[in-house]
Amino acid sequence: MPFPQFDRHQLLIKPLSERKDKVYIERDHVPADAPIAHSLSGNGQKVMDELVERLAQAKSAGKSRMLTFGAHAIKNGLAPVFIKLIEDGWITHLATNGAGIIHDWEFAFQGHSSEDVRANVSRGEFGTWQETGFYLNLAIVVGAWRGMGYGESIGAFVEEEGLTIPSEAHLVEEITGKAVMNPQQAAAADLLDRIRTFNLPAGWMAVPHPYKRYGLQAAAYRLGVSFTSHPMIGHDIIYTHPMNHCAAIGRTAQRDFLIYANQVMNLDGGVYISIGSAVMSPMIFEKSLSMSQNLHIQQGRHIDNHFMVIVDLQESHWDWSRGEPPMDNPDYYLRYNKSFNRMGGRMRYVTADNRDFLLTLVRGLGSRD
Repeated sequence: MPFPQFDRHQLLIKPLSERKDKVYIERDHVPADAPIAHSLSGNGQKVMDELVERLAQAKSAGKSRMLTFGAHAIKNGLAPVFIKLIEDGWITHLATNGAGIIHDWEFAFQGHSSEDVRANVSRGEFGTWQETGFYLNLAIVVGAWRGMGYGESIGAFVEEEGLTIPSEAHLVEEITGKAVMNPQQAAAADLLDRIRTFNLPAGWMAVPHPYKRYGLQAAAYRLGVSFTSHPMIGHDIIYTHPMNHCAAIGRTAQRDFLIYANQVMNLDGGVYISIGSAVMSPMIFEKSLSMSQNLHIQQGRHIDNHFMVIVDLQESHWDWSRGEPPMDNPDYYLRYNKSFNRMGGRMRYVTADNRDFLLTLVRGLGSRD
């Protein structure tokens, strides 16, 4: 007998306009030419100089330049700095977690984000907001049907300021009209279920995004730069909404994982930057690098000349060029450093605020133009 499940249709879901937020993008965004609050340490600046040189070499050679980051980089208003980096052609791939996607979308849609988690959990309101849950889940279900990834689905939704709902008849024909089943038929069935559950009319659904100039996903979509999301089921507020359909999440996230891994395939001679992502970035990277090495080895090659810069606020007193510290050293338990240190190539760690690091990077790269 199946175990009972929580019924999300019973939730009282409020309009996003009723939520009190802490970050307002017009007020709190960081322009690419903003002053640097704190200079990098001596070691930090040495790593930065090396990073700028390696990025220039990788760009000239057509190698991957990947930038992965946690949600705080977006929540802290740094999207304009990321946009500057991709506009100038320095970055070939962006990656974040599900929360980074949500903050970026809420800024583009309404201009503010970051609710009070403690207070709203106590009131039973944390994450139960209509527009965020409805629109993001719908964009992902439609994107899965269109054959798009998670990040691309949201980027297209913001940049196009809406999406097209196909007719039920069209989806039924797509599902039943082919002799051999394929994944897109299953994605069509997922979308048909959402259309019927929420009585969605066919045609164009206009959803204005008046602040989309601050949207990193929209900029990546517009500029043709891959932007992937690597979510975990139940981790993000969009899972509380009954529009959520995890089959579509899985389809789009799988595509994003393989897009990310394909960028790693081109990382020999390239650069990987990880900012404030202690879990997602190292875990996705190590599997992708292993798969890439597998194919390279079959072709008589090996990925060895990749340069990794890891940035976080946690102090590290270990010289990672010496390998891993012993187990009785607290630095041994800086898991993300340990993970990247095992990945071959060259790994550098910088203790810095993500704002100061990214602004310093923009300045350094600007001197190369």
